[in-house]
Amino acid sequence: MQKIILFLFIFIWSTTFGQPKKSLTLSDSNSIQSSYTNWINYYDANIILSSDFNPLDENNNQITKEDFLTQLTKGEYIPFIEKTTNNYRLIRINTNSDSSIRASITEKAIEELEHFKMEGTLFPEFNFKDLNGKTITNESFKGKIVVIKCWYIHCPLCIKEFPYVNKLVSQYKDRKDILFISLAEDSPEQLTKFLSKKPLSYLVVPNMKKYMNETLHLNAFPTHFILNKKGQIAKVLLDYKGLEQALKKESQK
Repeated sequence: MQKIILFLFIFIWSTTFGQPKKSLTLSDSNSIQSSYTNWINYYDANIILSSDFNPLDENNNQITKEDFLTQLTKGEYIPFIEKTTNNYRLIRINTNSDSSIRASITEKAIEELEHFKMEGTLFPEFNFKDLNGKTITNESFKGKIVVIKCWYIHCPLCIKEFPYVNKLVSQYKDRKDILFISLAEDSPEQLTKFLSKKPLSYLVVPNMKKYMNETLHLNAFPTHFILNKKGQIAKVLLDYKGLEQALKKESQK
């Protein structure tokens, strides 16, 4: 009996996990659009619009990233990734596809386009104190790569990524030219209590709701900024996906 169970386990493992996953081709774009669930699962697992990719139009012609994102905002296309080449290609949405797919990609693309246009601009004026009373200003950013996480206590996605970003801080602990800062909406008292149970390895600046809403114009949380050593915004990311790759690229300049 034990041998039968072991055999079944090996068979299931080999057929389910032992085979390499098939790379998606353009013919799979129909199944991706067959339901909103299929679409969002595909997007979450494969697409990072904030990353540095090779943008192509629907005829496979090279275009700029700004043009690519602008086309996505119209709700007529979805992005399709060719993983082996890092090409992102525009695929026209099927007429019978769920309207939620159009709405979803339009919303995401509008936000990503706004973030893309921020790249190369100076990070807004900053002069605040963290939970330890340390003053942080734009001047203190100079000559450093700065990673900024924007969040608040009651944001589940913000908290879910704590282990990942903490690991990233640990990875760069010997780089004195890299600074990790988090801007939080909450009060010092709320944050002190919360972080005693769920530690965050970043410097934490409290009471940042007004600054994030009115100065940074953030509509989604978490949002991450990577600043170059000149204080310019090098990258804006909506979550931790792509953060490690973007920071690695910036840290090697």
